Amino acid sequence: MTSPWQLALGTRLQQLDPALATYFSTVPAGSVGRGSGTFEHVGTPRRWLWPVFALLARAAIAFPVWERDVPFEVVNVPGDGTVRATIAFGFRGGERVMRHEIRMSPQGLVDVLGTHGRFEATLAARTVDGRLELRSTGLRVRLGGARIPIPLAPRIHLVERRDGHRQRVEFTMTAPLIGVIYRYAGAFDYRIEAA
Repeated sequence: MTSPWQLALGTRLQQLDPALATYFSTVPAGSVGRGSGTFEHVGTPRRWLWPVFALLARAAIAFPVWERDVPFEVVNVPGDGTVRATIAFGFRGGERVMRHEIRMSPQGLVDVLGTHGRFEATLAARTVDGRLELRSTGLRVRLGGARIPIPLAPRIHLVERRDGHRQRVEFTMTAPLIGVIYRYAGAFDYRIEAA
């Protein structure tokens, strides 16, 4: 099994910080990647957007919150050219879980979002000074068998880098004419363990 990151980056995988190269490489069969840490902030302070995020929360994509110091756990489960990931957020009102699956496609990396996989973001990956940067190049919604591009879709920007002895993730979603509409950022420790 080869990770989708290896398929997308090829030899550029070795340009990442060694710990990040391990994170984005193939997880051995019978194992999972597990990380735990704290997000400094999660969500959006724009409360007028919360009804939209309440709908996305039903699909385990994003949540109507603006909280600080949120504990979280990430679990990466390898497949054949895929990684299924869950992030459990320890919000004050209880745990909520985000689900997505990364896979390689002819269009590049695709992040299939939520429990039903109704939304798909196509991602461009690049390595910069040992870190990985992902930017969305398109967003589609699946209706029946059709995948329909969403015009003026929000844009996703994700950065994974080393922060001392920990790994740091910074996720930002922006929308035209509005700016930042959702974000989370924090650091975590990561390990490979038996499934």
